[in-house]
Formats: sequence, structure tokens, C-alpha cells
Amino acid sequence: MSPVSGVNVPLLPESKQPAKHASVPGAVFNVSTSIIGAGIMSIPATLKVLGVVPAFLLIVVIAWLADISVEFLMRYTHAGDSTTYAGVMRESFGRVGSVLVQICVMMTNLGCLIIYLIIIGDVLSGNQPEGSVHLGVLQQWFGIHWWNSRAFALLVTLVFILLPLVLFRRVESLRYSSAISVFLAVLFVAISSVMAILALLEGKTKSPRLLPELDNKTSFFDLFTAVPVIVTAFTFHFNVHPIGFEMDKPSDMISAVRISLVLCAAIYFTTGVFGYLLFGDSIMPDILVNFDQNSGSAVGYLLNDIVRLSYAFHLMLVFPLLNFSLRSNIDEFLFPNKTLLAKDNTRFVSLTLVLLAFSYLAAIAIPNIWYFFQFVGSTSVICLAFIFPGAIVLRDAHGISTTRDRILAAVMITLAVITSTIAISANIYSFFAENES
Repeated sequence: MSPVSGVNVPLLPESKQPAKHASVPGAVFNVSTSIIGAGIMSIPATLKVLGVVPAFLLIVVIAWLADISVEFLMRYTHAGDSTTYAGVMRESFGRVGSVLVQICVMMTNLGCLIIYLIIIGDVLSGNQPEGSVHLGVLQQWFGIHWWNSRAFALLVTLVFILLPLVLFRRVESLRYSSAISVFLAVLFVAISSVMAILALLEGKTKSPRLLPELDNKTSFFDLFTAVPVIVTAFTFHFNVHPIGFEMDKPSDMISAVRISLVLCAAIYFTTGVFGYLLFGDSIMPDILVNFDQNSGSAVGYLLNDIVRLSYAFHLMLVFPLLNFSLRSNIDEFLFPNKTLLAKDNTRFVSLTLVLLAFSYLAAIAIPNIWYFFQFVGSTSVICLAFIFPGAIVLRDAHGISTTRDRILAAVMITLAVITSTIAISANIYSFFAENES
């Protein structure tokens, strides 16, 4: 079954299904991997906007709400007959509910693929935000040429690295590339943390801002634009069902999720603080762009390049996993009565190429990931993470919700709608204000 759409797709052949139930440590690893993605790149920028104390509180609150929403999803899943997120929504709201989940997953995954390409482009070919020039690794090594421009470097990456990976018909074919991607993500966090600690010992760090500074450029409502970024960083709900149904007991999945949320919250906050210590107010929406700054030594230069390249290659290897789910959902949404996608070469190749081409063009046209995190986090992600789980509880199709459940669900939906509305309004206002100036 598809983990999102609730329809049959060729994820794994039945003969390859595990004989034993998954362990809690294994589920912790899978959930943590689902959570930690490109979102970690923009966490330091939220500390720049919010300050250390509000950012810490916001990370804790969103992680807590994510835990509640997952508990809601798992309880209503086991109370009914469905084994998927879309199926649970179908039981509560009919066909409309399942379609809404499919649309939101497609928006979220496509947005993430574009974000990944933007980050990869930043690492390889740099960026020029607000007039400041940040060179990419290729430009630092070989100088500025046409062949290491953003458009050409991303095109080569798509054709020679991403295209062969996304053409695999089975998820298990990507298991080795996924293992390498996890190692590269850990390497990024470890090296960046060591660099911050060394800079702290040498007295070269920037003093972190504990509270936000409101001035003519930053209003109180601008602070809400950081909320979707952190919500996006904690959204893994479309992977809850495939991971949870490999486990023996639902309570084991809840335990695994809680351990993962604590672990990831600690990683996010640590990365945010160390990133801010290194770069201060000059920190960019994508912190990898800041690592073009040389510390003045050969070792520092090498570490900077290793940090950037390790995470860029990590995203290249994560890309096909999100593309696989996205492609399956789009196909089932558009062609629900067709044969299995993996058995139709024309449909499979055409849809794969269209998705790659669209992601590439969008990444070239929109070189700032902050706007993408804000848009996706304010719409589809916040629906998947909070609004849909809360709505399932309030609908209470199986008659199992308690008064406490309904209160938490109502509060969760209310907070999600208010913060999302304010964030979208602030972004629209900022957009027109910048154009007028």
C-alpha cells in the first residue's frame, strides 16, 4: 500500500516483507531520518529572527504538538480499518479527506525537492543574496566559468546523479544510498559543531541574541514567519504509518516518535546556536552559503568545503526517496484506474522526467529557500502536521475521543490557523513592501 494515498503501488514485493517486527531503536532511526532533512539548514536563521530563548521555546512547543498529532493519528488508525494517513482521513471525511492528504503530500514533497536543488546549487555555484556574493565550492576551486554556473552545475547533477537514482523502480534499490546520506548528515552536524566550539575557544564567535529586536525593519508579526520553518523541520507525518505498521505494538511507535523528537529538537537547537555563534547576524537563510568564509587556514578552508559538500551530497541521495513517494502519489491521483506505475514504462519515464524538469526550473527561478520554507510550512505542511490530525479527533468517526483530546485538537488547529494566517500575511506585506522600495 502507498504510505500516503492508501492505494496499491509497487513499494516492496511481498516476498521481501520483513518476517520480524521492527524494533524501537530501528524505528527511532527511521523517524529521525525522516525529520532531519533540509530543515536543519534554516534553523540558525530562525534564531537570527527570534533570538535564542523564543527559538528554543518554539522548537519545544512544536515538537510537543507533533507528538500529540502523531498519537492522534496512530490511535484513530488502529481504531479503524485503514493503514494509511489518507485512509484515516477517508474514514472521517470521505473521498475529499483522502484527496486533501494526497494534495498536501504532493505539495510538500515537491517543495522539498525544489529546496534540495536550491541548496545543492548554493553549495556548488554560490548565491548572491541582497548584493553580497557567496561563492560556491566549484567557483572557489576553479574560478568563475560558464560550466560552474548555477544552471549548468544543477543540470549536470540532475542528469548524471539524480536521474539514474530516480529511475529505480523499487525503494529497496536505494537502501545503500540512503545509508550513505545518513552518514553525510551526521558528518555535517559533527564538523560544524566542532568548528563553532573551536571558534568559541579562540574568542572568534558572535554573541547570540537572546531575544528578538523589533525595529523599523522587523515588526512583531514578522516573528511569525519563523514558525512555518520550524513546523516544516518537524513534519514527518506522511512516514508515520509505514514505519508504525512494521512494529508489534502501537505504543512502541509512540515511544519511538517521542525519543526521535527529543533527539531532533536537541540537534536542531544545537545546530542553530552553533551556527549563530559562527556567523551572527550575517547568517543566511541557507547556512551552507555562509561556509564560503575561510577561517584563514588550510584546515579551516578544508573543513568549510567538507561541511558544504557533505550536506549537498546528502540531499542528492535523499532526493530520490522523496521523488519516489511524490511520483507514486501524483500517478495514483491522476490515473487511479491505470496499471501499476512500475509496469508502465511510458508513464513511469514521462512522469519522472516532468518532475525533474519542473524541480530544476523552479530551483533556478527561486534561489531563496526561506520563501519556500515559509510557503510550504504555512500551507500543506501545517495541514499534514496539525490541522488534519486535529480534525480527525474533532470528527471522532470511531467515538473514541475524550474531552481532553477534543480540547487539545481544538487548540492545535486554532494555533495552526492563526500562525499560518499571520505568517502568510506578513510574507505578502513584506513582498509588496520590498517591491515598492
